Amino acid sequence: MNYTLNQLQVFLKIAETGSITKAAAELHLTQPAVSIQLKNFQDQFDIPLTELVGRRIYITDFGREIAQAAENILHQVQAINHKTLAYKGQLAGKLKLAVVSTGKYVMPYFLSGFIQQHQGVELRMDVTNRARVIESLVHNEVDFALVSIVPPDLKLESLDLFQNKLFLIGNAEAKFKKSRSDKAVFNDLPLILREKGSGTRQTMEKFIEHNGITALRRLELVSNEAVKQAVLAGLGYSIMSLVGIKNELRNKDLQIIPVEGLPIRTMWSLVWLQDKRFSPVANAFLEYMRKEKSAIIESKFHWHEQY
Repeated sequence: MNYTLNQLQVFLKIAETGSITKAAAELHLTQPAVSIQLKNFQDQFDIPLTELVGRRIYITDFGREIAQAAENILHQVQAINHKTLAYKGQLAGKLKLAVVSTGKYVMPYFLSGFIQQHQGVELRMDVTNRARVIESLVHNEVDFALVSIVPPDLKLESLDLFQNKLFLIGNAEAKFKKSRSDKAVFNDLPLILREKGSGTRQTMEKFIEHNGITALRRLELVSNEAVKQAVLAGLGYSIMSLVGIKNELRNKDLQIIPVEGLPIRTMWSLVWLQDKRFSPVANAFLEYMRKEKSAIIESKFHWHEQY
């Protein structure tokens, strides 16, 4: 047999995703390239690794065992690479983060300099809703999480970054008076909500309930980007975090609708479990954040104070 590490990686990704198309997307390869690698890998075995039923690809029992072996081999290769870098005095290993959906507009700016300084660090960042972020903290699956509402029922430590401001947003064609409107304006607006489990959804519902607002609800969408596109298309209005709509506000594709009681203000915070035993990589990242956060905020988020 003469299979390559690249073939192992491709086959493992196909086994994980159950799709050549998805595997190609995650590996940043074309579908034909992935198909060729799969064929070349399969040609080295007398027993089928996959089977096609209709248009779907399934991994055989033998294929699942090979996928497990491939995962183990690739982990060992990563370990060798990390040990080599460590021997050279370079920081190496994995940094695991869970980030709430809107945090994808925040966290990369705090990671960029650290990753550039430490080329041996492998980043794994799961961008998902608040419920899943909390779950990953509870099960100690990540080193850190980025949230805008710190879970009160978990024993966590935190590093506050900067304010998260949420405004009522409409598209450029919406007509509203420039002075601050009464909360009753919500009674006539079709609101677009994030899915249950979203921190933004939770914040919106608390605001609506606390102020006794009767709001029309039209859509429920599963990502911040989907909500933004729906508002841009004129399907309704939403309460959205300022960090996610910077370009649309500057291009005047979206507008902030002034309403009494808004913006809602929370805090972007990096959180981790109390008594968390940090790896050298995680410990170095926390030290970096404490040292550099103010400069990063001033450089990348100074525009935030204009609103």
